Amino acid sequence: MSMPSCLAVLRRRLFAASCVARWVACAIARVTARATACAAVFIAACTVLASPAFAAAAPVADDGPAYGPELQGFDYPAPVQQFEFTSQGVALHMAYMDVRPAQANGRTVVLLHGKNFCAATWEGTIRRLTDAGYRVIAPDQIGFCKSSKPAHYQFSFQQLARNTHALLASLGVARATVIGHSTGGMLAVRYALMYPRETEQLVLVNPIGLEDWKAKGVPSLSVDEWYARELKTTADGIRRYEQATYYAGEWRSDFEPWVQMLAGLYRGPGKEQVAWDSALLYDMIYTQPVVYEFGLIEPPTLLLIGDKDTTAIGKDIAPPEVRAKIGHYPELAKQAARAIAHATLVEFPDLGHAPQMQDPQAFHKALLEGLARLPTAR
Repeated sequence: MSMPSCLAVLRRRLFAASCVARWVACAIARVTARATACAAVFIAACTVLASPAFAAAAPVADDGPAYGPELQGFDYPAPVQQFEFTSQGVALHMAYMDVRPAQANGRTVVLLHGKNFCAATWEGTIRRLTDAGYRVIAPDQIGFCKSSKPAHYQFSFQQLARNTHALLASLGVARATVIGHSTGGMLAVRYALMYPRETEQLVLVNPIGLEDWKAKGVPSLSVDEWYARELKTTADGIRRYEQATYYAGEWRSDFEPWVQMLAGLYRGPGKEQVAWDSALLYDMIYTQPVVYEFGLIEPPTLLLIGDKDTTAIGKDIAPPEVRAKIGHYPELAKQAARAIAHATLVEFPDLGHAPQMQDPQAFHKALLEGLARLPTAR
């Protein structure tokens, strides 16, 4: 091969080599850029995952503890006792805590839990009340938590009130202040109407039943439909609902045990019976309004209301025009205060359905002041 030809071949090979080098350099640059971007995304994701906000948010999977149908495996803040009795021909037991103060002031408070709550969720209130000298009795109603879940039972607020009255009689309690939260508020109203002389004071904490959802157009569901809905209960669904409704969009890690308490019942071996009793109870709540009898309440009454509560039974299945007019607690609370003869209303503008859990300090201050202020001699 001649010298010029050799030089030409050499130039072509050098040019090809330079092209390959440039391509390799560009490829390395692209890979490096992608790796840097991926690293940035990874670091950002790790930061989010490690943040308190994400730690308190809902996990995707419904992982967590599984409890028995009577909440076996979930610990309460005080020893749990059982009141055994027969109702509607069925042998039942009603779980309760009876917590006595170190320095008694001579008064007894009965705490009535809500639909998605148990006696254990009164933990902070029990502590504050006993510290102030009150004896506290906190039962789990039949169909709830650690109490019996009968397969066939005619649930009514009158029946639950009778059960509670029988429990108190067995403990020698002739007169008490009755505090009801959520569905427990409807029960507390019925108790005060049935036993006015034995109800020293009535305290309603964001009670449901301040309106008649059926009369306002919320469609009814059969017990079978409620049952099918309840079988789908998950921790994630409970958490989303509670964050939006109970805590006005706020979420903290100390709310999570109560989510797991409920979800654990639906992970356990008694899921079907838990769901069935829950369906019966929803039917009771929807079909047995108490709002029309507020004017008949005799005991002095304290209303403690978180104004950002939007709870309304069946709201999610109501048509938009009905949904828009239910669950307005600031308005409903004022209407209730006007209807009840001896009522005092205390509002918490920034709190939701569970003010005793969302802001314990503000709530218990108002509660203790209200208990001390309301007249007890009638």
